[in-house]
Amino acid sequence: MTDSRELDALWEDFHRVVNMTSKELADWLRTRDAGELAEPLPDQAGPPLGKQVLAVLQKRRTDLTDEDVRVMSLVVEMVSGQTDMADEPEAERTQRRHTLMSIGHDPLKP
Repeated sequence: MTDSRELDALWEDFHRVVNMTSKELADWLRTRDAGELAEPLPDQAGPPLGKQVLAVLQKRRTDLTDEDVRVMSLVVEMVSGQTDMADEPEAERTQRRHTLMSIGHDPLKP
């Protein structure tokens, strides 16, 4: 695992880029997986990374595992690489918004 200062910085970065609450993310993951014929159990809804983000959101910093740290780093990198503040208003009409929301970042949220 990383040292305490690096972990503190990662924790802050993660919670800065993941701007959806755990409830908002859980609801979004269930909505995205809802189909006409069948809907998965609530704890099985959503892509694996989205479920991992949700699990991290529900933890205290002191309870993080090495896998949680890896997920947090990946999400910070993905969101930082896909967002452009000048382009955010356009996100509402794109698949990009839905992709980002599946990992906890709603580009239209302040």
